[in-house]
Amino acid sequence: MSNVLLIEDDAAIRTSLTRGLRDRGHAVSSAPTALDGLRLAVEERPDLVVLDLGLPDMDGLDLLRMLRAVSRVPVIVATARDGDAEMVRLLDEGADDYVVKPFSAAQLDARIRAVLRRTGESRADSSVTVGGLRIDPRTREATLDGTPLDLSPREFDLLHYLAARAGEVITKRELLTHVWQIPYGGADKTVDVHLSWLRRKLGETSQEPRYLQTVRGVGVRLAAPA
Repeated sequence: MSNVLLIEDDAAIRTSLTRGLRDRGHAVSSAPTALDGLRLAVEERPDLVVLDLGLPDMDGLDLLRMLRAVSRVPVIVATARDGDAEMVRLLDEGADDYVVKPFSAAQLDARIRAVLRRTGESRADSSVTVGGLRIDPRTREATLDGTPLDLSPREFDLLHYLAARAGEVITKRELLTHVWQIPYGGADKTVDVHLSWLRRKLGETSQEPRYLQTVRGVGVRLAAPA
């Protein structure tokens, strides 16, 4: 199952596509404006974005550029503009594919599956195991000693980022940049709070760490218990 973010201002189209994609096994969230879509893209880190160009608050091409500044998420552009020059421009700006309106949920589903096959080939075996921890970014599931962990989306992203770099000391600035998509820091407390929540779910504390080890004045390291 893939997590798809649909950015589309037309309520009828949004409802129809959401229903059609869910019927085909996708998890779908949606946004009616560019700013709402950008916020959800950063917060939820979907597997793929379907982006309508005709948004009420911003041209979809400008939003595509903003998405590309903070994320490498695959983007399929939905457009009524079918000229060759326009299609070339969209692909040059970072779109992975496009569909021309009107289109069906079945057609969009086929495009989504094709794009995810292409972009997912390099991370087909990207599950991470550290000690008794196993994190699978494809299913967004994490287990500890075989028991599923109940993690928020941000907690999962934080754990996966640290586990993928097990043994390395990661600074809070790096976590803010890559997990929160905040490039200039200034919110260290956010990292501290989420690390505290994550420790609790891993059954440890900062005073008695097992996996998450604080390196004072530098950052945090995830490693298997000794």
